[in-house]
Order: sequence, then C-alpha cells, then structure tokens
Amino acid sequence: MAYRTSHQGSVSISDLHPNLSRPSIIGIVIGKTDVKGFPDRKNIGSERYTFSFTIRDSPASFINASSWGGEEYIKSLSDSFRVGDCVIIENPLVQTKDVEKEEKFNPSTPSYYRLLISEVHSLVKICSSYEVDNTLLSLLHLPTKDPQDYYSLGDIVANGQSLNGKIINVLAAVRSVGELKNFTTSDRRRGQRCEVKLFDDVVASFGMICWDNESIQLAQTWVPRQTVIFASDIRINYDAFRNTMVATVVSKTLFTTNPDTQESRALLSYARDCTQSGAFFEENEELSKDSVNLESINDVYTVQQIKERAAHGLEKNNPLYGIVFAYISTLNVDSDVGKIIRNRCSRCRYLITDPSDVCTYTFCDEMSTEPKSVVTSFDLIVDLTDHTGTLMSCNLSGSVAEETLSCTVDEFFNLSEDQKTTLKWNFLLERCKIYLKIVLSTNSRNGMRVNVVSCKMADPIEASKRLPRRGQM
Repeated sequence: MAYRTSHQGSVSISDLHPNLSRPSIIGIVIGKTDVKGFPDRKNIGSERYTFSFTIRDSPASFINASSWGGEEYIKSLSDSFRVGDCVIIENPLVQTKDVEKEEKFNPSTPSYYRLLISEVHSLVKICSSYEVDNTLLSLLHLPTKDPQDYYSLGDIVANGQSLNGKIINVLAAVRSVGELKNFTTSDRRRGQRCEVKLFDDVVASFGMICWDNESIQLAQTWVPRQTVIFASDIRINYDAFRNTMVATVVSKTLFTTNPDTQESRALLSYARDCTQSGAFFEENEELSKDSVNLESINDVYTVQQIKERAAHGLEKNNPLYGIVFAYISTLNVDSDVGKIIRNRCSRCRYLITDPSDVCTYTFCDEMSTEPKSVVTSFDLIVDLTDHTGTLMSCNLSGSVAEETLSCTVDEFFNLSEDQKTTLKWNFLLERCKIYLKIVLSTNSRNGMRVNVVSCKMADPIEASKRLPRRGQM
C-alpha cells in the first residue's frame, strides 16, 4: 500500500536528512503534548514556551517535532491542530537526534532525526481534504509498536507490583471516561486530571490516569464499550491508597484507537457482547432506598425541562436529581416475564439467563471472595408523562420497583394475568410523585439514562402547588 499525498514537493519522513533545503513534510498527527513555559535564560524575568508532537506518513516512519517561542505564537500554533489531523510542516530544521536525551521524555521513533519548528522560518498548517490520501488516515489504526508486544490487563494484575514504575504497552477496551477535574497545587499551579476505566476479558475495571490536556481531549472522543486502545509506552504504578495497579499517561505515551489487529477486533467483539448482555452495569445503576437520600432531592421539573437540561445543561458523570409529578404512561408488567424480571450474579451483576447457573466470568472471582449466587429482581422500562411531554424508556428496577408495585418478585410470579392488568391500570390512571436520577448516556437513543429512585402516588394538593407550569424553572 502506497502512502502519498498530492502536496507537491513534499519529502517523506524516511528520506529526511539535515542537508535538505527547505523541506516540506506531510503526515498525520499521532501524538501531542501540552504547551509548557520555562524561564528564559537570555531574558531574565520572561518565559519561553514549547510543545511537541509526533507525525507519521507510513507504517514504518514517524518523527517528533517541537517548537519554541513566545507565548502567543506557541499557544496559537498548538491550538491550530489536534491528534488525528493531517498537517504540512514547511521548512523545519532537521536535526540529528540524541536518542538517549530525545526519547527519555518523548515518544520513541524509528527516525534518526527530529524536527525543530521556528516561528520565523517555519510554517505548520492543516491539510485541506484534497491533499490527504485516505491511506494516511488509516495510520491512526496502526500501533507504533509491535502489535504483539503488549500486556493485557490480566497480565498486569498477575505480575502485580513487579511492574511498578515500568513503561510498557497495553491493549484494553474502554469501560468509561471520567469527567475532567481541575485542581490547584500548593504552589498555585493549575492542573487537570481525568480517569479512564479500562477492561478486557479477564479484568473488569482498571484505572488509567490522564494528567495532560491533550490526552484528556483525546480520551473524551472514546466511546465506552465501543473503543479499544493500544497504549504504547504507558507507565504502570502501584497505587497504595487503592491497593491496586494503575496506568498513567506520560509524555512518551502514544495511543492507537481501535487498532487494525486481530487481537483488537476480538476484544472489541467481547466489549460489544458485554454491552448487549448487560455484563457491565453503569456505575451506581442499582439504586435502593438507602443509596439516595430522598430528602436531599427538592427540585421539581416538568418533562420538558428535564429534556432541556439533558440537551444543554447536564455535565458528564454529574447526575441530575429531581422530582416530577407525572403519570406512568407505559408499564409493561403484563409482558413476558423474561423481559421484566432478570437474574444477575450477586457479586458482579452479570446477566444470567438460566437461574440454575452461576456466573462463570473470570473477572467475577477477582472482585470478591464472598459466595456468589443468583439474584432475581424487577427490570422494568416505563414511560413517564405530564402536561409537557413524555420521558421514554425510564428504568424502574430492583427494590425501588418492588416498593412502587407493593409486590415482591416472588409474589409477582403468583399473580394471575387479570391481577397483573389491574396492577398496571392502578398506575396508568394516577398521578405519581416520582424521584429521578438522570445521567448522560451515549448508549441511549435520547442521550440520557433515567433511573426511577422512588415512585409513590402523589398528594393532589402538593402536586397542584409544586407542579411547574410550562416554561417555568
């Protein structure tokens, strides 16, 4: 496969050498660092700024580039492109690299050289669409290291603290991407942090910490349970507070998203199977009357207001709690029992189709030493309707469902079809006071996941006083 662009006069990375006159290089950005400032030794009291990035133009060729200059220039240049963009670098200085010095803090590259971008003499710009061959984009899915040279999460757990401080390659699927958290250090330096949860077919959850803005921005593009990453040169540390190993993104780390390898495809297939089977519950999905203090929930919303908040005001991993006075407009208690009652492992919550079986997933045995059993519970999907609209596909499950229906799972099995229909119409005709937890969800059709925390018949007087009118907040 040829890797070419239509940009005239460009030099391939493999053909670079210091004697070239005004070279032009075109490639895809596969890694990038944050902008940093340092005291300028030549101008006391002022600072110089720098950042680095890595570009690639073929499977075997990629190179590091860096730029130094004033704050305005460096920040503007850094903001002009991201990982995944195709760029043209015009007239950089091609320098022979000091391998030991260069690759201590930068990604390891096969090139003998590095590029230095000058504010006065060089130019970096994003390629227009007609200048980019699709084969360049395919490089984003080729690991920069041997695709067979990696640790699985199971390997890391098995090796334990012997890997503490090691720089290794890791192949794993993305379970969840945490929210960005800003902080200020004791010496008033600002920083940010984001934790990504990884998993594979052996380990259910493994933490990876991103400290720099560039890796955090990249992580925000990963779709949980639909993304596999190959992380080259990532550091593994023992976290004494959690008593577990964690991965940390460093300046050498390069990510390959959904690598085009057999191992990656198998892991991606496993991740999708987990999603479809319900193997991994969303964190805090199992709600009970003890897990949420209902007295702390006071805000009353209409259905329309909840939809508006979900579209414009919800933050990732920051739930919205509220009350709606609404009717249950869809309640499928008279459906097939297999659709509304689920059997799950008491330890890992994996869905079990046959109640006579026990969970056989490998990771389950690592989560606890307690005996595992099959737990049977309601798993209902309801629609909630008020005068402003309908919230569709809300979750009513577990003990909350039992309290709402005033019926345990065992009692429900003994109800006749007529009794189930009566139970259903008791709710379809009555306004309820419903406490909700709403979170963003990329897997939901409407972009949010709605869990019913409590549902009881509403006091008509309270409902008339507290029910918001259309357009009120």
